Amino acid sequence: MSASSISGRFRRLNKTQKLSAAGISAVAAAALSLSLVPGNAEAETEPQALSASPVVFGSAAGAPQAKTIQASLIEQHSSAEQMVKAIDAAKAKKAAAVKAKVDAVAKEKAEKAEAKEKAAAKWKAKKAAAKRSTNTASRSESRRPVYANNLDGWIKESLAIMKAKGIPGTYEGLHRNIIRESSGNPNAINDWDINAQNGVPSIGLLQIIKPTFDYYHVSGTPHTQYDPVANLTAAANYAADKYGSIDNVDSAY
Repeated sequence: MSASSISGRFRRLNKTQKLSAAGISAVAAAALSLSLVPGNAEAETEPQALSASPVVFGSAAGAPQAKTIQASLIEQHSSAEQMVKAIDAAKAKKAAAVKAKVDAVAKEKAEKAEAKEKAAAKWKAKKAAAKRSTNTASRSESRRPVYANNLDGWIKESLAIMKAKGIPGTYEGLHRNIIRESSGNPNAINDWDINAQNGVPSIGLLQIIKPTFDYYHVSGTPHTQYDPVANLTAAANYAADKYGSIDNVDSAY
């Protein structure tokens, strides 16, 4: 193989192989120069005339060396390609890890925003419900009848409670017994009869003793015999149990 043909082969190498082109040329030149020196050059004391025989550059000794160099370059090129692939794979892996982290942060942020929105909606609904309840209570309170603080008002309020509790009785029945028992005085006390002698005097509009008042007291009214509405309602409850209704009472009971 001639020097020109070797150089031509070098020119056909790819970019990676061209990196070693200069080194290959130097090696080839050295090989060619050695082939021109006779094997007994060191033994001769005087210079000898060059042989007229032509030098063959494509000898069996030069070809294996060129093939070895070419194989080395191919191996280097293959290693470079593998390195590039490894770098690309590492970059792709890093990019995927960064994307996963960004997605996780975005998801966490979205979940927090959703939870905050739900909490705000829940609080708003609770506040609206409380407002509706307050408004309902206010309307109910505003619709509650206002009774006069006198005998007529006490009887009417007691009758409303009696109706809600299912206790029978009429305005006439209550009024009639009140006038007979206390003359309409809610603070009236009987301190002379047998009950008074036993330490439990009759008290209030319908002159009821404490044990009877406590037993027949109607919830929703004050727990005291001196409260006119509580006194009337408890006495009417007792009369309904013993006589069917306060309307059936015409004397001491």
